[in-house]
Amino acid sequence: MDLLRHLGFFVTVAEEGHFGKAAERLGMTQPPVSQGVQRLERRLGVRLFSRGSRGVGLTPAGTELLPQAYALLGAAERFVAEAGRLRDRAIRVGVIPQLSSWHVAAIAASARVTVTTASSVELVDAVMSGELDCAAVHHPALVTSLECGPVVKIPSWALVPHGHKASGIKDLHCLPFATAPRSHGTAAFDLFADRLRAAGLDPAFVPAVDDREIVAAVAARRAFGMTCDPHLRAPGVDRVAVDEEFSLRVRLVWRSLGDDVREALMGALT
Repeated sequence: MDLLRHLGFFVTVAEEGHFGKAAERLGMTQPPVSQGVQRLERRLGVRLFSRGSRGVGLTPAGTELLPQAYALLGAAERFVAEAGRLRDRAIRVGVIPQLSSWHVAAIAASARVTVTTASSVELVDAVMSGELDCAAVHHPALVTSLECGPVVKIPSWALVPHGHKASGIKDLHCLPFATAPRSHGTAAFDLFADRLRAAGLDPAFVPAVDDREIVAAVAARRAFGMTCDPHLRAPGVDRVAVDEEFSLRVRLVWRSLGDDVREALMGALT
């Protein structure tokens, strides 16, 4: 039985006090309205209307049930409206500042999204609180109870002052390293520092949140840095190939996200 449809019949007949007028208001003939109300009465096991020559009136049961019928129909309308809002709302995506403009553009083109940039710590908190739907964060990162996609390794390059003789990471021991502060993601920062030490480097760290700040430090010959932007070129800056172990490691985290959107966003990272 179409319960909501028949509740609509019940409410309209109660308001009009007449089956014919109710049918006219609903844009229907009278028999389907009468039959719908009868089916509802059989389903509920009570009479809703007393029928007479002057029309119909609510029975005591009908009088008590009418407010609840209004409430159910109102809740159904709100349910449909909320579903429409969720369908039409842009997916709120967070990204770390180390993601290149190319990757951010790929994310924006993959689905209807709004993009927020923040540290991994801030992004995880925002997803946990529901402020964001999902986020691309550093790996490793403390993601508590969030759902996680696979780790994606994004190729990176070292950025060095123009004319520097470095042929790889091992040749950069004389320069500080420009990177985001440790507070932006403790686990990922420590892991990358361990990789630098394993390569023979133990540099001082210069805070630089994104490619713009890194490029400025490198061009000023104050530091070297890393980028995953395959197209980044800047005056006073040279690019040096590095091993895969220095790739930017990211993963998508979320609480609740549709499969198609999730796959599109993860595809944009690869």
